[in-house]
Amino acid sequence: MYTVAIVAGGPASFIPNLTLYQNQVDYWIGADKGSYRLIEANISLDLAIGDFDSITEVELIRVKEHAKEIKVFPIEKNETDLDLAILEAIALKPDNLVIFGATGGRMDHTLANIQLLYRLDPDIQTSIIDSQNEISLFRSGIHDIEENYNLPIISFIPLTPTVEGLSLENFYYPLEDKVIEWGSTLCLSNKLIRKKGTFSFDTGILIMIKSRDVLIRHGNHTII
Repeated sequence: MYTVAIVAGGPASFIPNLTLYQNQVDYWIGADKGSYRLIEANISLDLAIGDFDSITEVELIRVKEHAKEIKVFPIEKNETDLDLAILEAIALKPDNLVIFGATGGRMDHTLANIQLLYRLDPDIQTSIIDSQNEISLFRSGIHDIEENYNLPIISFIPLTPTVEGLSLENFYYPLEDKVIEWGSTLCLSNKLIRKKGTFSFDTGILIMIKSRDVLIRHGNHTII
């Protein structure tokens, strides 16, 4: 399995510890400020790409020193830096594509980046990962899922107006042959009751979000 990872320029607080994924990734792409974030994490920067308007001249010098390859584009262009990075990733024909730094900050960027999943090759399993969530897109069929102790909450949201025939097995809240529509909250906040589960559906496109609550300490109390 060949895995490509992209680090975009989203807020640093939303980017998880990238070193935890280092052994799982074969090729790292930095989009604009994401390139510098990879250098800060001491991770090999295979490709730096973008207009680099979000980093300082000193940071850009460091990117040029560390990147195995760099592609600089003008600020005024039709594609975002993440778009450009995704095109480069697709050309590598990976089995898996993981995107970091694509959420948080401006909501228009977050929603547009999530919708990017719809445009990608369905043969490439793609996920957007931040410090609290993992977002993946699935088309109709039968799909296996494994328990993730760090992201135990599992939610399903339809990307198409309806998703038909949805069934969930080995979930705390099981389903059998249900229809969910835009705006439905039926499939939020579920979890696995075994190490492995299965979800399947007949028509539509489904977004799966694995997540966890953020625990905030306030004195002697923990607030979710």
